[in-house]
This record gives sequence, C-alpha cells and structure tokens, in this order.
Amino acid sequence: MTLTDPRRGIVAAMAALSRETGVHVDGEVVASRLGPPLEVELAAWFPAAEVDAAAGLFRALYPEHAVPATVALPGAVEAVALVRGSGARAVVVTAKMYELAVATLAHVGIVADEVVGWRWGPGKGETLCEHGATAYVGDHVADVDGARIAGAVSVAVASGPCSAEELRACGADVVLGDLGEFPAWWKMAG
Repeated sequence: MTLTDPRRGIVAAMAALSRETGVHVDGEVVASRLGPPLEVELAAWFPAAEVDAAAGLFRALYPEHAVPATVALPGAVEAVALVRGSGARAVVVTAKMYELAVATLAHVGIVADEVVGWRWGPGKGETLCEHGATAYVGDHVADVDGARIAGAVSVAVASGPCSAEELRACGADVVLGDLGEFPAWWKMAG
C-alpha cells in the first residue's frame, strides 16, 4: 500500500472468490497482510494443488470487485506527479499482475512513466537495476531489500503492512509516516 489502498477491494474480491470456490477466505485477514505475492497468501487458504487455479480466478474477479473499491493513498497522486514534474521517471514496480496494476493506477488517477508487474523482493531489485533507479519508495521490508539490491535509496513509507520501526530495523534509508511527507524529502534529496 505505497500508492493505493486496495483493502476494501481485496475484501470484496476475496468474498467473490469464496462464493465461486466454496472455500472460506477471510478477506479482512488477507487485507491485513498485503505485500507478498497472491499465491503465497492463497496457500494459507487452499490446498497446494488448487492455489494456482484460485489465483487465476481471483485475478479474473479483481477488475470487477477490487479495482472500483481501490483508492489512492493521500499524497500518492501528488508524489508521482512531483517526481515526473522534476524530470525524473516514475516507474511503478509491483507484485501485482501488470494488467491489474495498470487498471488500478488508471482508476485512482496515477500516471507513471512505466509499470512493471509480477515483481517481489529480489525481483524488484533486479528491475530497479534495469531501470537505473536511484530511489525506491515502498512500504514493505521486501521493498527495502529490493532497493538495497539495486543500490538505490530506500524510502520506506509506513502506510502498509510494516511499521516504521520494522522498516528502520531492516535498514531503510528514509522512513516516512505517509506520502504527505514525500515532497519535503524529495526537495531536500534533490
């Protein structure tokens, strides 16, 4: 939840998944621990042999149930616009499937220069290297690891599943309470 808050949408999509599969998935619990890839979460609810099918169905349900209920986090639209307006590139790197990430960003009004999906942890770091990233803003300890792999400044925002203390403890270079603090940091770092 660095740029968007999908929790209401995740709860709705998980409810739809439960209806479709007959397997109870507690969307509130899922929404409380966002970050890791979907298959990791679904493994807690489905037998291993059913995880991939459940993930495919969830992703098919996502545009109808999750995207409309997703909102931009306060300051997110402005933070991305600030980066782009300064002449830097805003590349969104996410564990979410590319098409769903693009649809979600469009829904909340965030315009990025590029979106790269299906990346988590070290995979984010490799992608950041490919794009020459000098800073990476994330909300999870795995995002801090990704920034470290890329040699980028890790700007951690305590708006997701990890607390400011957890983000500091794992070595984030900068910890912000929310994206409303980003413009001041960007101007200072610039």
